[in-house]
Amino acid sequence: MQRAVSSLSLSPSVKAKLVSAGFQFTADLLHLKPPQLSREAGLSQQEALEVLQAVKRGGGASVSLTALELLQKEEETRSIVTFSSHLDAALGGGFPVGKTTEICGAPGVGKTQLCLQLAVDVQVPQCFGGVGGQAIYIDTEGSFLLQRVVDLATAAVRHCSLLVEDDEQRDAMTTFTVETILSNIFLVRCHDYVELLAELHLLPDFLSDHPRARLLVIDSVAFPFRQFDDLSHRTRLLHSLALQLVAMATRHHVAVVITNHMTTRLRGSQSQLVPALGESWGHASTIRLLLQWAGSQRLAAIFKSPGHVDTTVQYQITSDGFRDADQSEQPQSKRPRTHANQSAASQPDACC
Repeated sequence: MQRAVSSLSLSPSVKAKLVSAGFQFTADLLHLKPPQLSREAGLSQQEALEVLQAVKRGGGASVSLTALELLQKEEETRSIVTFSSHLDAALGGGFPVGKTTEICGAPGVGKTQLCLQLAVDVQVPQCFGGVGGQAIYIDTEGSFLLQRVVDLATAAVRHCSLLVEDDEQRDAMTTFTVETILSNIFLVRCHDYVELLAELHLLPDFLSDHPRARLLVIDSVAFPFRQFDDLSHRTRLLHSLALQLVAMATRHHVAVVITNHMTTRLRGSQSQLVPALGESWGHASTIRLLLQWAGSQRLAAIFKSPGHVDTTVQYQITSDGFRDADQSEQPQSKRPRTHANQSAASQPDACC
């Protein structure tokens, strides 16, 4: 299957020049440079550059996969562990690479703590059951705390050092240090939705230049859009943002994790807390995770996922990071499906 040049998001005059020059499909443009395309199609340098960028965003020729190939591809993919074995088991091994996960919750419940934990854990070497990747952290609220990341990194390095059993793991520990963990977290500070959208526009090129990146965090997506008079305009922007995130997750093989606030919704005479940004935004992510308080206990509930049943586990935030709560205090919850249990069990005994 090939994508027609006429389907690209370009001006009619540019598309007409491309077709007239013999470029029928995006695959015909994949290996051209802007100067060459400018000469052959009679475009300006800027127009040629915009065409090639549109082709790159569109992915060129689409490739069909069988269901078996997709299954084999998923089985080869490791998830990013959280260091909470109960939550990892409920998620089928951890936060899935190649999918988008939204973390919702009230202030102070641990959304940012979990994101910081993931930014460290994504770097756990593969021989310890990790993915050995890098993290991109987009901070929209100024909540990225460097000292907290140092604490989490120190605990992760100490944890893995206690698991060393062979020469491969011993060698991996020489490069899995606090310094390397910090150097593999790329931090971006966005102050409003314009900066956020601009950064997302540039991210595909950054991901292409950093093929080890396996995690993209946006903490939070709600904050830049909190004051919008034109709700229809906000909905359109959020829809476009969601499509970009899904494309980056699948095309660049990264786990996209976004946090969202809670807001009050009135139903008759009663009010309830629900995730912010409206009902349409609820379809943006593959998985929705709700962090909430139950008295003094912290609970994590999977309340939207095509591959897991609704599950609730208890967790705590310690000096070492996001961890299991006392097992004896675990609340009653539905067990994940057998497939999720098998996925979790297939992970090496490293980080959970």
